[in-house]
Amino acid sequence: MEENNDELAGVGAKVNDLKPTPPPRLAPRGIKTFTVCRQTDESGVSGEGIVIEGVCLASGHCIVHWLYPPPRGGIAIFDSLNDFIKVHIKPHPTNKTIITYEDGEQMRFGESVETS
Repeated sequence: MEENNDELAGVGAKVNDLKPTPPPRLAPRGIKTFTVCRQTDESGVSGEGIVIEGVCLASGHCIVHWLYPPPRGGIAIFDSLNDFIKVHIKPHPTNKTIITYEDGEQMRFGESVETS
């Protein structure tokens, strides 16, 4: 895409002024996407397999999208991934849950096995 530094009508800003910039030096960076796979479903509500897709934001917030019920599921925002895990993963150890990030890193939970 060709850079355009022309002033935007009615905005008083140049296109380059509106481009996202990296956060301050001390701020966390990046977005990590992940999926949540349940090998079993003790509650019988959300099913087995990949049941959630989510993101961890640079701020530390965690946003999850339940894939059930189709077609839209539901969305929730947590202050951190740890808060999400405390509420939806650890109380159900028999689900044998696996969180997998886009880079292949995994966290496994269930039946006395927790790795990160």
